[in-house]
Amino acid sequence: MKPLEICILAAGMGSRMKSDMPKVLHPLAGQPMLAHLLATVQALEPSKIHVVVGQGAALVQQAFAHREICWALQAQQLGTGHAVMQALSEVSARSRLLILAGDGPLISLSTLKLLLASDADLAVLTVDQPDPTNYGRIVRDNSGCIKAIVEERDATDEQRLLTEVNTGVMLAAAEQLKTWVGQLTTNNVQGEYLLTDIVAIAGAAGARVEPVKATDAGELQGINNFIQLAQAERFYQARQAEQLMLAGVHLVDPARIDIRGNLTAGRNVHIDANCIFEGQVSLGDNVRIGPNCVIKDSVIEAGVELKAFSMLDGAAVAEGCQVGPFARLRPGTRLLAKAAVGNFVEVKNTVLGAGSKASHLSYLGDASIGAQVNIGAGTITCNYDGVSKHQTVIEDRVFVGSNTALVAPVTLGAGATVAAGSTITKDVKQQQLAVARSRQTAIDNWQGPRDK
Repeated sequence: MKPLEICILAAGMGSRMKSDMPKVLHPLAGQPMLAHLLATVQALEPSKIHVVVGQGAALVQQAFAHREICWALQAQQLGTGHAVMQALSEVSARSRLLILAGDGPLISLSTLKLLLASDADLAVLTVDQPDPTNYGRIVRDNSGCIKAIVEERDATDEQRLLTEVNTGVMLAAAEQLKTWVGQLTTNNVQGEYLLTDIVAIAGAAGARVEPVKATDAGELQGINNFIQLAQAERFYQARQAEQLMLAGVHLVDPARIDIRGNLTAGRNVHIDANCIFEGQVSLGDNVRIGPNCVIKDSVIEAGVELKAFSMLDGAAVAEGCQVGPFARLRPGTRLLAKAAVGNFVEVKNTVLGAGSKASHLSYLGDASIGAQVNIGAGTITCNYDGVSKHQTVIEDRVFVGSNTALVAPVTLGAGATVAAGSTITKDVKQQQLAVARSRQTAIDNWQGPRDK
């Protein structure tokens, strides 16, 4: 079997998006369109991946600087055939070349493997479109091979009734492909080198040109404007939701979930409506997630309940914890077993020990908090002095009263109590009661300000 090389045509300007951003960098499910294609084709283990870029090439190359890619520049937009020409000089004549469209990011690995199984001289991926408007129609001969790909503007009334369309995905031996592409001309209505013209060129040379029909038109939709991008997003999310439900996750409304990364889930997981998952998220058994939560790069262990409108980013939540509603866990947050973070509590770079709780209206940053600690409402760790961050240490079984300011660096010893309304600037020893507030003064018969 000849080695496989990939050529992705990603030079499109995206003019119909009316955006300065290269089209393949527009996000789909939280990643650039091109990232989806690259991830899919990487599983085919190609010997080389070629990406043809055009306007905004430097931005595309910068976005994927960490990837091993052979870049080709299409300085002038002279058609799809011209785009392939820019990459062919770096393609080995001994390879098979798979050509993909950068604005078709949803194609599945199984569909690509179906195409790669073809032994035709030129294999063209096709699909039946219920509404084939604006697609090139596949015209077959009596043997079922492709006789021509006819663009809609050139099609007869009879040809416009055909629903089998060209997807822009092709596979051929590189040596033959170089010969066919070399014969392309601009003698057409568009005045461009059109890759679809190689069908007629190959056929005239006696090559076998066969269609390989995909089964799902949704994964082969092209994206040229923001309406199509939104449609592709919903298709992608519907497919992700379906996979989750088949794996046993209970989605209250599968039309209202967005997965922008990789979500793994255990058994008996319940996810309410309008939740967003970004990056790498892991959910343990029996996790319940309320509506309107946003979770990014976090690990949530068994039996955790996230209540409505909670936001987690880079957090690790141990089994049996309660979070929210309206809680925010920022990077570096670790909640140990059965800890609780309640409404309007923000936690950053902090460990909250087993069984500890911060139930209301608090900020805990750069802190190490032991087990069975109570953080009263309105408590804040004053961790930033304007230049540096400082650590607050709260040992086991500490009780912190409401409306307390802990000015770091400071340590509260095990079993200590801090009176409500205190501003703590010095360490508190074990079992001490710390009261750091002004003594209340009362003035009898006080005459307040009056109108003149």
